[in-house]
Amino acid sequence: MRKPVIAGNWKMHKTIDEALRFVKELKETELPQDVETVLCAPFLALPALVEETKNSGIGIGAQNAHYEEQGAYTGEVSLPMLKATGVQYVILGHSERRAYYNETDEDVNKKTKAAHAHGLIPIVCVGEVLEERESGKTMEVVAAQVKAAVEGLSADEMKKTIIAYEPVWAIGTGKASTAEDAEEVCSFIRSTISDLYDSSVAEAVRIQYGGSVKPENVASFMKQKNIDGALVGGASLKPDSFASLVSQASEGEKQ
Repeated sequence: MRKPVIAGNWKMHKTIDEALRFVKELKETELPQDVETVLCAPFLALPALVEETKNSGIGIGAQNAHYEEQGAYTGEVSLPMLKATGVQYVILGHSERRAYYNETDEDVNKKTKAAHAHGLIPIVCVGEVLEERESGKTMEVVAAQVKAAVEGLSADEMKKTIIAYEPVWAIGTGKASTAEDAEEVCSFIRSTISDLYDSSVAEAVRIQYGGSVKPENVASFMKQKNIDGALVGGASLKPDSFASLVSQASEGEKQ
């Protein structure tokens, strides 16, 4: 059985003090043990959050990283730097990084390999824009992104990689994909991984859905056979909302 993982992506929200207040309130909630709970915060808050969440069962992740270990890359943060803070996860290839900062599939691949080299769990984002969906290219686009991102990974590294399917047209728009449509794409992603490796590797990989996930709709996604959690934006910014998401991920039964 794949352990569900609910990861909050705070994006560019929360000062250090605000982040600590969030976590202190979240820790007062009895979070289920059968769900992996992760918060991906801005770089500045990471050391404080790692310290505050020790022995709490809450994992901490970054939202990006550079693939080089060091160098003349002003404003960037390396994976060794992240590892030294104690974070366990890192989001890579988010559509906002691809769109606003011109990240390529090659960049995402380099970052994914580097994350594994330094012992972090990559949450690799893939997904189509509205124009690609409307022209029937969803599977083509997603397959290309998955194949490029994981090229050169060992089977063990692939098993530890989390894939987040986030249709770009659903991120922050309030327009979530239907659970059935999301399941179709996530099933296709698992099939793509099986073709690249084998079925045992594919069955071990956790695939999240992301895109306007809320407490009101998360259960419908979690019931799907190939959806193993969610990458959550806006609904992760309030402790009660995020706790509800994690709780409902625990209660969902697969179809």
